[in-house]
Amino acid sequence: MSYPEGGGLAAERRAFREGIRLQTGERFAAGEKAAMIAKELRVSAWFGGSLGRAWREGGIEALRSAGPANSPTVTDEQFAVFEEELGKGPSAHGFEDERWTLGRVQALIRRRLRVSLSVATVWRLLKRHGWSWQAPARRALERDEQAVELWKKEVWPRVKASRRHPGPGSWSRTKPDSR
Repeated sequence: MSYPEGGGLAAERRAFREGIRLQTGERFAAGEKAAMIAKELRVSAWFGGSLGRAWREGGIEALRSAGPANSPTVTDEQFAVFEEELGKGPSAHGFEDERWTLGRVQALIRRRLRVSLSVATVWRLLKRHGWSWQAPARRALERDEQAVELWKKEVWPRVKASRRHPGPGSWSRTKPDSR
């Protein structure tokens, strides 16, 4: 049995739950009924019944924890090989410029490792192996500081304020206007 992200439990709670599952299996082997086991171990009847089915199909081994469901899909050995590919740069893999984006890394993982990961999972994978997001070392030469300041002072306040309709009959009201 497997629980997503460790079931949200600490290691000692996961061990406790596995102990309950194994006790249930031993009691099934002794011929006890699921309802009695569930009552005495203080678990739901559904849980006891599902453990009973698992025990009948696979014995006590079927009740052992398979560990967290979120184990890495890319092993450290695979990532070491993949890291060499990243070191070659984006242009070596057919991208038009020298920027690694999560989408590009995702595409490369799909091509090289034959593993399909979400963008969020790609980010966690890179972070786990010591990679970080890239920030430009300097500002663009074309940047117009005066235009940026003007935009911040005049345009941004209007854009920010336009999200809420002011006055009576506001869009955020829950009751209709009683005029």
